Amino acid sequence: MSRDTAATRGTWAALAAFVTWGLAPLYWHLLAAVPSVQIVLHRVVWSALFVAAYLFWRDGRRWVATALSGQPRLWWMLGVSGLLISCNWGLYIWAVNAGHVVETALGYFINPLLNVVIGVLFLRERLRPLQWLSVAIAFAGVLWLTVQYGQFPWIALTLAITFGVYGVVRKLAHVDAVAGLGIESAYLFPLALGALGWIEWQGGGGFGHGFGGRDSLLLVLSGILTALPLVGFAYAVRRISLTTVGILQYIAPTLQFLIGVFLLGEAFDRTRLVGFACIWLALAVFVVDGLRNSRRMREAALAELA
Repeated sequence: MSRDTAATRGTWAALAAFVTWGLAPLYWHLLAAVPSVQIVLHRVVWSALFVAAYLFWRDGRRWVATALSGQPRLWWMLGVSGLLISCNWGLYIWAVNAGHVVETALGYFINPLLNVVIGVLFLRERLRPLQWLSVAIAFAGVLWLTVQYGQFPWIALTLAITFGVYGVVRKLAHVDAVAGLGIESAYLFPLALGALGWIEWQGGGGFGHGFGGRDSLLLVLSGILTALPLVGFAYAVRRISLTTVGILQYIAPTLQFLIGVFLLGEAFDRTRLVGFACIWLALAVFVVDGLRNSRRMREAALAELA
């Protein structure tokens, strides 16, 4: 396969992943009759089964041993990352079905900027002047929303923080993206399955009976909805630049925002517009700076070769 063909396929895989994540609120909204906790538990169970089946097909029976070989700390790091992503999923699904899709979009708009701050605080990375400006503008937008609404945007920030810290743990855990998800799922699978069994025993479940055939099928398919975009994302990041990935990632929160406002009818007045405008301006500064820096690095590399 040529480099251009690989890049094209990688771009399409990334687009598919981010569009799927962007349209996900419509899927979770279909499950509004199912308690959010049970949706998350089913998502963990079915995604674990689908990911394990994929890894078994790709790497054979020893995929766990292969992924963990030579890294004694990896097992507990993936346990922590599994807990973080399950909390992120739980809050996200609850927020969607409670009518807070716009605020979930805000969280994922903030996330790339928060990653920069986390890199400074925990990974000793240095920011360029425009990156500092971007973070300051975003902070002003969050502060504006807090003051005007008299309420801290805790959903957005909790989603951004849990996913941001999850990203740090996964960055430090040197493991294939899909294999890492498989091990995270393996940790969560018995807990989720046990919790679902307890809920059924207490009479609070409904899978296959109380929820109806459509909802039960949607719960099973939620495993595919979780696994396939991550597989596509893992395929894409090996074939296209991280700059391209960074720009494409804004597709997901943009679609979530449009769904919340125009399809689900969530409120979006001028006060919210000011706060979001700050976040969007911060992202624009962030992306422009990233593109300029990438271009300078390419030019420097070409100059060295000349």
